[in-house]
Amino acid sequence: MAQLAKKTTNIKVVPVEEEKLVPPWKEAWLAFCKNRLALIGLGIVIFFIIIAFLAPIIAPYDYKAQKLVDRFQAPSSQHWFGTDDFGRDIFSRVLFGARISLWVGFFSVLGSVVFGTALGIIAGYYGRWVDAIISRIFDIMLAFPSILLAIAVVAILGPSLQNALIAIAVINIPNFGRLVRSKVLSVKQEEYIMAARAVGMRDSRILFRHILPNSISPVIVQATLAIATAIIEAAALGFLGMGAQPPTPEWGKMLADSKNYIMQAPWTLFFPGMAIMLTVLGFNLMGDGLRDVLDPKMKQ
Repeated sequence: MAQLAKKTTNIKVVPVEEEKLVPPWKEAWLAFCKNRLALIGLGIVIFFIIIAFLAPIIAPYDYKAQKLVDRFQAPSSQHWFGTDDFGRDIFSRVLFGARISLWVGFFSVLGSVVFGTALGIIAGYYGRWVDAIISRIFDIMLAFPSILLAIAVVAILGPSLQNALIAIAVINIPNFGRLVRSKVLSVKQEEYIMAARAVGMRDSRILFRHILPNSISPVIVQATLAIATAIIEAAALGFLGMGAQPPTPEWGKMLADSKNYIMQAPWTLFFPGMAIMLTVLGFNLMGDGLRDVLDPKMKQ
């Protein structure tokens, strides 16, 4: 017994290393990096953001400078993307057009997220007649085709880039509102929300500290995809002459100005169209990657 006790006392206790906790944002980023298509989309988006900021430095010509002698020049070392019907350098106009398209995309979606999230939270949390009124407004707005509703808003406010931004923000509010409402309806039934009500926590504190943080993940994914849609809608309004006005180098307006010269100078449509396609592709790929990371249903 004495020998057994002596052996027992000589045993060295090896401390077990605590498992390192990975922050949620880092875990999400590592999961995002495993998706190659999402990284390609992120790279495309970053590329267009960089050229949008550096457009005044990169652009070899003034996007408004007209030189009728050089009209319809094919792509060359002097004009990389050729020139349009006014002799303006298309490469410079595409660079500055990135500023406009991204500006419209980001800020129109930001407005949709702010108002749509606010209305969705109010409708989902309070319910009853408040939910009925807000939901019926969303249903009426969604009953119209989005582009027709945007045209109606611009027709009321007047054709301009700012009014096109407002119109795009307005037509996307129901999408975010219904998304947030459905999320709030499930979150407010959780036990911690009921406990917060039981201890007398104010509604405003419950909304901002518990419900909003737990409902924001699908909004982030939807917002990323909505930017791509907003860029297309801005280009559509510009193509119809209800968005940016000359001489603003908006991609949709550039397509509208060049549609009559598709056989004579196809490069005048090709490069703005490629810019729209690549930007939308980048946001869609990045949005799909974020959905796989942030949506619990997509996790295996």
